[in-house]
Amino acid sequence: MALQLYNSLSRQVQDFSSLDPQVVKMYTCGPTVYSYATIGNFRTYALADFIVRTLKFNGYSVKHIINLTDVGHLTGDNLGDADTGDDRLEASAKKEGKSVKDIVSFYTNQFMLDFDKLNLTKPDKFTPATAYIKEQIDLIRRLKDKGFTYVIDDGVYFDTSKFKDYGHLSGNTEESVKEGARVEPNPQKRHPLDFAVWKLSVPYSARWQEWDSPWGTGYPGWHVECSAMILKELGEEIDIHIGGEDLKMIHHQNEIAQSEAVTGKKFAQYWVHGAFLQVDGGRMGKSLGNAYTLADLESKRFQPAALRYFYMTGHYRKPLNFTWESLTSAQNSVKKLYEVVAGYNVSQDSTGQVSAEYLQKFDRAINDDLNMPKALSATWDLVKSDLEEDIKVATLLKFDEVLGFGFDALVGFEVPKEVDDLARTRWEYKKAGIWDKADYIRRQIDELGFTVDDTSDSYRVKKRF
Repeated sequence: MALQLYNSLSRQVQDFSSLDPQVVKMYTCGPTVYSYATIGNFRTYALADFIVRTLKFNGYSVKHIINLTDVGHLTGDNLGDADTGDDRLEASAKKEGKSVKDIVSFYTNQFMLDFDKLNLTKPDKFTPATAYIKEQIDLIRRLKDKGFTYVIDDGVYFDTSKFKDYGHLSGNTEESVKEGARVEPNPQKRHPLDFAVWKLSVPYSARWQEWDSPWGTGYPGWHVECSAMILKELGEEIDIHIGGEDLKMIHHQNEIAQSEAVTGKKFAQYWVHGAFLQVDGGRMGKSLGNAYTLADLESKRFQPAALRYFYMTGHYRKPLNFTWESLTSAQNSVKKLYEVVAGYNVSQDSTGQVSAEYLQKFDRAINDDLNMPKALSATWDLVKSDLEEDIKVATLLKFDEVLGFGFDALVGFEVPKEVDDLARTRWEYKKAGIWDKADYIRRQIDELGFTVDDTSDSYRVKKRF
């Protein structure tokens, strides 16, 4: 089955085809590195991972970049006007008493650690906004030369009235912008939908990050970075652009406008947006104290793989409700899968043929607009089937190219000799009724990451997941 994806641009599920039959060019809107990325943020990056893995499963090569916003994302974005408020990086630096450079370094490193823990596929490049200042200035200059910009007191703005297809992705209108904004609009803007591409520094104010430009000292508007990076790294036309659904109304619409205004070409063929992650049936927010991070989950003894599994339990276009109970269920499920795979008496060199029947079920699921719940269902159907273990292992390893649970590390797993010796000694103590020593050795085994299950006449050592 060929891959089908829901395209926010056409508002329908479409057969996927890339501009280049062999290589898919893909861009994901990454984090603003002023704070910890939440599990809500990571739902988007997991979506990108599922798409990359599914494309590769289908035989494509993927050229993928993820940006890191380290300048220009203003706090007014939360109030309906992304051109107002304080720079999030500058505000975070002031709050923590550090430099912006220190803030960027710390939170970028934390993001990368979590990214790896969730086994997300690394892009070809992570692209920080500050590494593309020249390209952003060049893009603004091209927009100016084509008559798409104007200058007011606080910066250079894109005139949306001159881009005839503005609003096609978002359905945005001037009325909806007025209704959604919770701050007073800038009276100098020609139209409410116009947006800043270059913000001028406020005279006599101190900023950590600012640059000279033809329009004065300042910094790039939030939206312009993505277009500049894509044009530089991927070219004038890309296949897939990914982001959270909160970016569709303004940020992505503005990317389209400024990119297509300078190139005259269709910027992205497919726009894929992930739905919000809810918490206990409501919205997630730092002000609500429920903007959980991966570290919060780990502090409660949840594994990153449990969150990865949890993301797969809902379709990416539908809100997914996070509760501690649902995460517990996900952890139990992924642990069970690990135990099953580790328990198969099959080595890496003796796996069988992939089951055509179950591969077809899995293939249909992932290619049906990334139906990961159905993909999990196909996985459990396989595990519960009466197929030979070597066939199950080969098929699970194939599935894991998309699932990303790391099954390969468990195939042919053998209990280390140290643990096996301890378990044997414990069993002898238990048979002799020396319970205190048997319990002491059980604790030693547990500390080494293993458990012992006893039967009436024997025992079995298993890795603890």
